[in-house]
Amino acid sequence: MKKILSSDKSRALAYHRYPRPGKIEIVPTKPFSTPEDLSLAYSPGVAFPCLEIANSIDNIYKYTDKGNTVAVISNGTAVLGLGNIGASASKPVMEGKALLFKIFAGLNAFDIEIDETDPLKFAEIVRSLTPGFGGVNLEDIKAPECFEIERTLREQCDIPIMHDDQHGTAVIAGAALINALIVQQKEIGDIRLVVNGAGAAATACTRLMIALGVDRAKIVMCDSKGVIYKGRAGVNASKAEFAIEPDGRETLADAMKGADVFLGLSVADVLTPDMLASMAARPIVFALANPKPEIARDVALGVRTDLVYATGRSDYPNQINNVLGFPYIFRGALDCRATEINEPMKLAAAHAIAALAREPVPASLRELYGVHSMKFGPDYILPKPFDRRLLTTVPPAVAAAAAESGVAKDPIKDLKHYGNVLKRYVTDTDVHMQQYLSAKAS
Repeated sequence: MKKILSSDKSRALAYHRYPRPGKIEIVPTKPFSTPEDLSLAYSPGVAFPCLEIANSIDNIYKYTDKGNTVAVISNGTAVLGLGNIGASASKPVMEGKALLFKIFAGLNAFDIEIDETDPLKFAEIVRSLTPGFGGVNLEDIKAPECFEIERTLREQCDIPIMHDDQHGTAVIAGAALINALIVQQKEIGDIRLVVNGAGAAATACTRLMIALGVDRAKIVMCDSKGVIYKGRAGVNASKAEFAIEPDGRETLADAMKGADVFLGLSVADVLTPDMLASMAARPIVFALANPKPEIARDVALGVRTDLVYATGRSDYPNQINNVLGFPYIFRGALDCRATEINEPMKLAAAHAIAALAREPVPASLRELYGVHSMKFGPDYILPKPFDRRLLTTVPPAVAAAAAESGVAKDPIKDLKHYGNVLKRYVTDTDVHMQQYLSAKAS
C-alpha cells in the first residue's frame, strides 16, 4: 500500500473530522416549519401514503424516495488496498461512495455496514433491507464470496444489484479498451489479451471484454502461479472458466510474447520491461494494481514509445476510475425502474463512456484540470470524472438498453427529453466546481 505522508494523513483525518464527523447527512425535501407540516410529514398525515402503498406496492415510488435511493453495502472484507479490516472500519469508504452517488448523479445513498462474513447470511440480511431502496451497490467484499452474494441477491430481488468492484471496473476497462484499440488501429476480434489476476474484477473485466468482441480463444489468464490451463493443480471453478488447453506456456513471460493487450489486476511490478518489450507492435497496457501498478508508467514508456498505458491512479493519464460508471449506471437503471443491471446495460454504458472521450472537451473542464489541451489520443482515452456530460449521456444509454432487453418496468419513451431533465442534477456540482476554481485562482 502507498505510504501516506504525515501531512497527507493529517489533512485526510481533518477532512473527515471537521467541522462535523463524516461526509454525508440527511436533508429534508419537504416543509417542516409549522405544526401542519409535521402533521403531514408524520402522524396523522403519513397514514394515507402508507395505505396507498399497502393497496399497491408500486405506489412506494410515488410517495417515497425509494426510486432515487441506493444502498451502499459492505462487510469490510476487501477494502481498497487495506484488505479485511472489518465492517466498522469500512464506513469511511462507504460514506465516500454515497457522496459520489449524490454529487455525480443526484442519487441519495445510504451506507450500510454489515458485520457478517457468511455469504448466505449476508445475502439474506441485504435482501431483507431491499424494500427501502431502489438499488443496491455491493462494495469491498472479498472473492469468492462476492460472487455467491451477488448471484443470490440477483435471483431473489427485483431491483438493480451490482457489485461495483466487479462490474464497475469492467465497464470502465471495457470503455478504455474500445478507445485504446481505436488509437492503436487494431480490431477487437483480432487481439491477443493477457489477463494477470483471477479475482472478482479480473473475471468481470474478461467476461465483458468477450461480450465487447474479444475472441475467447485468444485470451490467456494468469494467476500468481502462472498461466491457468486445463489440468493445472489449484484451478477453482471461477478460474476454470478461462483455462486454456495446455500449449507449453506456463509463465506470465510466456503468455506476454506477441500479446496485444495486457490487463493487470494483480500486484505491483509483476510486468517486467522484457515482458513488455516482447509484446506485439502498438501494445496496450492496463496496469490496474493500486496504488503501485504492475509496471510503472515511466518504465513502460521508456521501453515502448508505441504504447497506450492506463492505470487506476489519478496522478497519471488514462485513469480507469469506477466513478465514471456506477453513479450513471444506477441513475439510468433506477429512472426506468430496471429489475436488474444486465450485460446489455453494462455494454451500453461502456460504449457511451468511450464515445464521450472522443468528443471535444469543453474549455471549462480543461480549466478545472489545469491543462491547455485535452483531446482524444494515447493520453486521453477516457473522460475525466468531473466531465458533467457523463450524466446526460450514460444514463440514457443504460435506460435504453434496459428497455430493449426487457428489464425496464417503466421504460423511458423520450430519451432526448430525459437527457435534458438530467441536466438539473448538474447544478449543485457545478457550483462547487466554480467555487474550487475561484479558490484556486486566488
